[in-house]
Amino acid sequence: MQVIEPLLIGNYRIIQDTSLYRFTSDSVLLARFLRAKKGERVADFCSGSGIVGLHFFAENKGVEHVTLFEMQKELAEMSRRTVALNGLEDTFTVENCRLQEIPAEYTEKFSLILCNPPYEREGFEKADGGKAVCRKELSLTLQELVRAASRCLKFGGRFALVHRADRLSEVLCALHAENLEPKKLQLVAGKENAKPYAVLVAAVKGGKAGLEVLPTKINA
Repeated sequence: MQVIEPLLIGNYRIIQDTSLYRFTSDSVLLARFLRAKKGERVADFCSGSGIVGLHFFAENKGVEHVTLFEMQKELAEMSRRTVALNGLEDTFTVENCRLQEIPAEYTEKFSLILCNPPYEREGFEKADGGKAVCRKELSLTLQELVRAASRCLKFGGRFALVHRADRLSEVLCALHAENLEPKKLQLVAGKENAKPYAVLVAAVKGGKAGLEVLPTKINA
């Protein structure tokens, strides 16, 4: 069943489907991790319902355009309806394609790419196929994700993602392999003194070495 929910920012609303994968608080943390620069052209990879791109746009001035990339047709169509619901057809584009197959017209197109990707390695999954694709690397590996981001970013562009804390070393290695220099990092925990469960990382294409490590974020 589809429902219309308030974004709790201005008058923006988002369409969700109770039978499909619904966004979590990790998406909101990612959308708030960086601030927009003037004239920002943003891509939201693995966009799902479009929550990260919409939330980032709603909270930031200076965003010129947002492109949502989602491989599942049902989620992409739902995002299009959300875009229309908010009257953002001139500012948002929705692309229904795999990140490995992004059209050449998007090469070095974006100044910022945000992504809340599948976190877990391929393995046993009780959920239905659509939800499993959102959770596990069934159709997209970490290396493929980072490679697509590097191709679509302008030199000096930023890439930010949220991932599992216990895969941080893999994330950093994948970024380095594609000329994306990590510049900002923040662990996320569910409560004070708890073991972090997620990590937010921002990298710059062609950036110089130097990593800012922020205090752990408590997402209670």
